[in-house]
Amino acid sequence: MSPQTETKASVGFKAGVKEYKLNYYTPEYETKDTDILAAFRVTPQPGVPPEEAGAAVAAESSTGTWTTVWTDGLTSLDRYKGRCYHIEPVPGEETQFIAYVAYPLDLFEEGSVTNMFTSIVGNVFGFKALAALRLEDLRIPPAYTKTFQGPPHGIQVERDKLNKYGRPLLGCTIKPKLGLSAKNYGRAVYECLRGGLDFTKDDENVNSQPFMRWRDRFLFCAEAIYKSQAETGEIKGHYLNATAGTC
Repeated sequence: MSPQTETKASVGFKAGVKEYKLNYYTPEYETKDTDILAAFRVTPQPGVPPEEAGAAVAAESSTGTWTTVWTDGLTSLDRYKGRCYHIEPVPGEETQFIAYVAYPLDLFEEGSVTNMFTSIVGNVFGFKALAALRLEDLRIPPAYTKTFQGPPHGIQVERDKLNKYGRPLLGCTIKPKLGLSAKNYGRAVYECLRGGLDFTKDDENVNSQPFMRWRDRFLFCAEAIYKSQAETGEIKGHYLNATAGTC
């Protein structure tokens, strides 16, 4: 490498550790209606200024890391970074502060609670500059909530599927919600549907545990539905919990 090339490289980038507050503590920042705003209760480690602790939370939950990296120059950090815009002491607590952090909306995947909370309440809770950290409050703007489209259909489609109109639909959750084998779970579904219910459903705790795998539950519930339909002449249903493994 020529001396000229080395000189340009050294001018363009200088590695090292910088205080977070140099880039992520911005008390002059005016929050936007589209920002996600978080209030953290911060307890800094001894010797760490509250501004540095708040800035560290903003940095580590958005675009920052513990050292300067040359790839920072490949994007616009001012556009994407979280900002600690206000710090105030907690009344009656000498070592605790409330750090207010604003996040630009583009940091988050549309319609994903998982992605949002992974960023905001992720690895910052193990950060060395903090003795303790707690998320106290969160403001989610309408611009983000509108990205959640909700269920693909509503009550009218459910009625159409069940061919039942003019009365309330009657259903229940199978109990005990945990511990039944797939066969006994299907038996409970059958008894409920045969006894007059329109539908049954999984509890939110029921996924694919060792005592009852999802596929087995699906098969026994399907058998229960077909059998109860044949005996009653009505359309029956069961709502299976299909929560993804990443949620």
